[in-house]
Order: sequence, then structure tokens, then C-alpha cells
Amino acid sequence: MAKTGKIKDWEELPDDEILQMRVRDLGVQIQNSELQPLVEKLYEELDSKGIRFHPPCYLTDEWLCPDKIPIIGIPFCLAHPRLKHIEQKMMFEVEGGTEESCMKLLRHECGHTLNYAYELYKKTRWRELFGPFSTKYSDSYFYLPYSRRYVINLQDNYAQSHPDEDFAETFAVWLAPQSNWRQKYRNWPVIKKLLYVDGLMKRIAEKPPLKTVQEQPPWSASRMTSTLAAHYERKRRMLGSEFQGFYDDSLITLFASKQGGSTNPKASSILRYHRRGLVNSLSRWTGHRKHDIHQLVNTLIFRCDALNLYAKPNQMDDIIGITAFLTAIASNTLRVVGRHTR
Repeated sequence: MAKTGKIKDWEELPDDEILQMRVRDLGVQIQNSELQPLVEKLYEELDSKGIRFHPPCYLTDEWLCPDKIPIIGIPFCLAHPRLKHIEQKMMFEVEGGTEESCMKLLRHECGHTLNYAYELYKKTRWRELFGPFSTKYSDSYFYLPYSRRYVINLQDNYAQSHPDEDFAETFAVWLAPQSNWRQKYRNWPVIKKLLYVDGLMKRIAEKPPLKTVQEQPPWSASRMTSTLAAHYERKRRMLGSEFQGFYDDSLITLFASKQGGSTNPKASSILRYHRRGLVNSLSRWTGHRKHDIHQLVNTLIFRCDALNLYAKPNQMDDIIGITAFLTAIASNTLRVVGRHTR
């Protein structure tokens, strides 16, 4: 792993000390990292389809393809095992931390780059199938979990968030070697999109791109002067939910305002004890990120302490009630963390 020369052997430092380092001083890069063979695998998949264009990749602070710029941004934490460990510690998950999930994201972002490099979004048939590219991105979106008009690649039914994401997801499924998309989606309306992508890629495969990267990519990790701690503070603020007592009335209904007996524990203690199970179950069944659910549970813990709430005599009722309450909050409205827009 390449170093900047400013700070040697940083990977041997305690987490707290690494968090105080500037991102640029970590000196991580794709070359000779765990990412290199995965990027090469992406290029091999493009070659197998006869696609000439290989989008360049670089390290940045999150998965993204800058708006209309045909380049793939990969989170810098994926370039070093120690940074993946810190990401897991700080965010409770590592997006793209396994080979399978990383390849899904690389194919998705590759779809964006081809869309921009060849300006596919300007084509009439593209707009007919996927919708207007000019559709405004929103901080949230509604989705139909069982819709057969969209492919399934990333979590959160991400194809339904925007026409550009719909195309990128469709391309990702089309490109994946083992997706067997013709068979899997043969009776779904989305097969029209997949067949369109199949024909479109054959038509542009040997053509040079209309647009390439002409300047330094934005938000490059090699130029990030913020510390890791500041990076995660910003990331948590962007992903987290701030309720400021909005759910106080509901919590007061769920729990008791007085201890009611020497054995009744505090409501916050019940939530802390069951936090992991609640986070895992709600994330699985609602499609929300674990970080969002974890932040929500932490917020409720804080409010329970502030309100001095206690468990009721039957703690099972408390668990059932708080699970139903959390599920109601985690409705089918998802936060969208822009992978390619700022």
C-alpha cells in the first residue's frame, strides 16, 4: 500500500489516532489494494460484452458517479482493511464491503458512466422506458416492493428512485455474468428495459464515447483535508435523523412515567438490551439502512432517559409495542443518499 511519506505505518495506530488523521494523508489508492482485482473484473465483464469504453475509477468519500461525468467514485475505506474496520465501527455497515456487494455497486455506477459517456438519456426510447432524465432528485422516494417493472440489484428498491437509477440498475443486472436475466425476468414487464439495454449496448459497443473526463474528478480522497473524524461526523449528520422530541407523546404512551416498583428497569435499558435485534430485524424487513435504524433507536433511548421513562410490569408488551412503533416510523419512505449527485 502506497504511503504519502508524511505519516508512516498509520495502520498500526489505535482507531482514535487514525480518526484524527486527514484523509489525504492516508495515501490509499486503488492500485495494489483489494479494489484493484474488482475493478479489473468489471473491465473483463465489459470486454465480454464487447464494450470498448472502460470508465476510470478513483477514490472519494462515497459511491458516486458525478452528474454527467463518466467516472466511478469508490469510497476510500474500501482500499484498506483497517479503514473498512473503522467504517464498520462508525457507520455499522460497509457499503460494498464484500466482493459481491462491491461488484453490484461497480456495475451500477458503470451504468451511469455509459449513460453519460454516450448521452443515452437523450434518446427518445430511453425516455419512454425509463422516464425523463431531468426528473428532480428528492431526499426521499416511495417504492412498490413487489413491482415487476424494475429489476432488483441494490437494496432499497433503488431502481424506483429516479429514471437515471432505473437505467443504472437495469444495466447492472444485464452486465452481471450470472444474472440469467432473460430467464429470471422473462414474464416481468421490465424485460422490455433489459432487451432495450441489450440492443443499445450492442449498437454502441465499438463506438468511442462522446464524453470523457477532462479534469480532476471532484471530491477526490487524495485531496480531502478533513480528518476521518470530521468525515464521519458529516456522514452521520447527513444520514441520521433528528427528532428533537417529536415522538415524546408516543414514548410516554408506550412506557411508564414512574418506576412503579423496585424491579422495573428504565425504558432506555430495555431498548439498549434489544437494540441489536431491533436494528437487524427492522433493517431486514423495512429495507432501511442499519445506520438509520440504529440512529432512530439511539434517539429514542436518549428521549426515554430525558423523559425518565420506565418499563411497564409486562416487558413483553413493551417489546411488542416498541417494535410496532419503530416499524410504523420506518414506513416505505426511504432516505436517498445521492450516489452520483451533490
